[in-house]
Order: sequence, then structure tokens, then C-alpha cells
Amino acid sequence: MSSNELQITDTRLGDGKAVVKGALITTQYTGTLEDGTVFDSSWARGKPFQCVIGTGRVIAGWDRGLIGMKVGGIRTLLVPAHLAYGERSMGAHIKPNSDLRFEIELLEVLTRDD
Repeated sequence: MSSNELQITDTRLGDGKAVVKGALITTQYTGTLEDGTVFDSSWARGKPFQCVIGTGRVIAGWDRGLIGMKVGGIRTLLVPAHLAYGERSMGAHIKPNSDLRFEIELLEVLTRDD
């Protein structure tokens, strides 16, 4: 990845509820390295992934890259290392300073009003 910026590409625009800071979201995703190696996939585990967005509980690339996305959408995030795990290695595959790519399908958004 040549850019030091987060790159967001919508493959499919959703028409449901939008992600806002503090929302509990449910996703299916696949994470790959620059060479295409899959390092993590909720699809492979057969279980959607839930997290709270915008509060530092996931990598910054997700916190920034999913705000405004709508349920039903599919989005690709190209996350530069400094918005992913930075100088840390993570698991067997993610080396320090790795840029990561995520393909994310947004299944549900829950906010405090729900």
C-alpha cells in the first residue's frame, strides 16, 4: 500500500441503520495481508464478530473506517500499519508495521436508543 491513509471502498452500499460512535456492530469479515494471506476471518469461524465502534476497542482503522457505513453494506478497508497494530506483531501472521486489508459486511447496528 503506497498510502499512509486509511482507504475505504464500498463494494455494496447498505440501506439500513448507520454506524455511529459507541454503536455495537455485528459484522462478518475477512482480514488479509498485502500478499493476500488470510490472517483472520469470521466467515471461517462461522460466527459473526461483534464490537463497539469509536471507543478504542478495535484497531483505529475499524474505528474510523466503519463510521457512517449502513447495515447491508460491504466495505473494504485498506488499513495502514499505524492504524492497525503498528510496531506490534499479532498472532502468527501479522508482522510489525503490516498494512492490512479487511472485507467487512455489516449485519447489524445497535445504539443506546434500541
